[in-house]
Amino acid sequence: MIATVFTSLGAWAWIVLGLVLIGLEMVAPGVFLLWLGLAAIVTGLLDAAFALSWQAAFLIFAVNSAIAVVLGRVVTRSGAQSDAQAGFLNQRGQSLVGRVFTLEEGIKSGEGRIKVDDSSWRVIGADRFAGAKVRVVRVEGSTLVVDDP
Repeated sequence: MIATVFTSLGAWAWIVLGLVLIGLEMVAPGVFLLWLGLAAIVTGLLDAAFALSWQAAFLIFAVNSAIAVVLGRVVTRSGAQSDAQAGFLNQRGQSLVGRVFTLEEGIKSGEGRIKVDDSSWRVIGADRFAGAKVRVVRVEGSTLVVDDP
């Protein structure tokens, strides 16, 4: 019965299936059904343009699905953080180790400040004047330990 309804709808069956899959994507977490839905819609458009048999349409859907999932994976991975950055998630200070910065406030009595992008970090190390270059050697809590570059 379902097969009869599906084949009687022709190209619209694929488009409706695609819309249902995209709708399910909004309910279910992840991004997998989106790509299958887009593959079904493309299959429906090709079916409408070329009046495909159900076997050809199903084969095209299978190929489109594989291509869409691979392309979707490439698209979603390209915006993701690199592995090096992801390893320091919630540990921003660790990502600063080894980098050289200019002192915003000179180090007096062992304490000073550097500016990193839009934030200011407390540093400890040997006394130096404001504007001197320092290298971050390690992190102690939320304080950066610095030394000569």
